[in-house]
Amino acid sequence: MIDLYYWTTPNGHKITIFLEETGIPYRIVPVNISKGEQFAPDFLKISPNNRIPAIVDHAPAGGGAPIPLFESGAILLYLAEKTGRFIPSDPRGRAETLQWLFWQMAGLGPMAGQNHHFGVYAPEKIPYAIDRYVKETNRLYGVLDKRLADREFIAGDYSIADMAAYPWIVPWQRQQQDLEEFPRLKRWFETIRARPAVGAAYRRADEINTAPTVTEASKALLFGQSASSIGSGK
Repeated sequence: MIDLYYWTTPNGHKITIFLEETGIPYRIVPVNISKGEQFAPDFLKISPNNRIPAIVDHAPAGGGAPIPLFESGAILLYLAEKTGRFIPSDPRGRAETLQWLFWQMAGLGPMAGQNHHFGVYAPEKIPYAIDRYVKETNRLYGVLDKRLADREFIAGDYSIADMAAYPWIVPWQRQQQDLEEFPRLKRWFETIRARPAVGAAYRRADEINTAPTVTEASKALLFGQSASSIGSGK
């Protein structure tokens, strides 16, 4: 059994997609980040970066004590290795998958996240910041579109690289992008969206977060954090 500490964000969706694809038994523990539940002491023991998702694997390979894990890319890699699925076993295939997983973690996710922040949530609309992140998101879409020119999925076969990237393309309209400009990315996107496990993962999100909204109070929790937020006092 996997305990999944989760909220309905792109990073959260990565893990529900994997778990639905593999059928691993899991239990969702909602962490409503708009209410500050990510700062609860018990959650910080599992996720010291006060971010979702996080997991606790109660049946790790080899037995022993449960294994807690945070960071969505690390969780995907851990689960892929645990199950032997969605990551190639040969060195070349594994390297291909990991480099694109890291590309998402270091590029697509952070840049699209800043795109969302300055374009949607920031109280002051700063043209330079909006332009910077819209263009960088566009560049990354172009990188992915080019990558998909001669393959169905990012690393050949469907893998954790696809599961990592897909949720960050779902809000393409919010990111001020047009999928029609990226026909190969659009084909990939629609292929993944049609997978039954992906549909199931997003239905779980609808069950968990029935009235998504970001208020002024929640913005202070989400965007006004400092070291004191996690009890990192002197």
